[in-house]
Amino acid sequence: MLPENYQPAAGLLQDRVILVTGAGEGLGKAAALAFARHGATVVLLGRTVKKLEATYDAIEKAGGPAPAIYPMNLGGANWNDHGELANTLGREFGRLDGVLHCAVHFKAFARLQDVEPREWIENLQVNLTAAFAITSQCLPLLEKSPDASVVFCSDRGGREARPFHAAYGVAKAGLENLSQVWALETADRPQLRFNTFCPPPLRTGLRQKGYPGEVLDSLPLPDSVTPQLLWLMGPDSRGQSGKAF
Repeated sequence: MLPENYQPAAGLLQDRVILVTGAGEGLGKAAALAFARHGATVVLLGRTVKKLEATYDAIEKAGGPAPAIYPMNLGGANWNDHGELANTLGREFGRLDGVLHCAVHFKAFARLQDVEPREWIENLQVNLTAAFAITSQCLPLLEKSPDASVVFCSDRGGREARPFHAAYGVAKAGLENLSQVWALETADRPQLRFNTFCPPPLRTGLRQKGYPGEVLDSLPLPDSVTPQLLWLMGPDSRGQSGKAF
């Protein structure tokens, strides 16, 4: 369980470099803003430059450390693209202290037998393969940090089989296993930790896609769970690895 009523210190992430995927909107944007408020230099990765620029401007306006923008369409990215991301981060920052995987591909709930081949491939590419490839390519940079945290954003459909979650649920289940395996394989390197985080229903565009009839304003904003993400990304959760929060 995550600590209740956690109050992060003002400089919790001071001098840390954290990569956030899906940083242009929703939970990724809220997390990037929170990380910057607590001292981190945030690398904003996403598909839409305009949205990333809005997150960038919000961080600057709040007085956080100058972030960086790295546009990437994870649906079409290949291994070389992920390698170039790692090379750029290494060249610019020399290390990486954390990765928050918030990028997601989801269109609608569907029966498995009705999923189009392209939709299946795109789901696995963005929701699972990209998270694996980015983490794998950035692992040498994470190993240079004295305290590195990788957090994969999960979903209830990834923790128990649910009808109509289709490729999305399969990919999220893969993330859960991926995180645990990485935690086991890096147990000899306690400065590294890998965990998953399943947020509650939030007021995001992703939620609206799945539940178009729901009154979105009745749900909490993504900011409501940023204290938990700060705990997972910061030093207060050292020693926690291979967990599903």
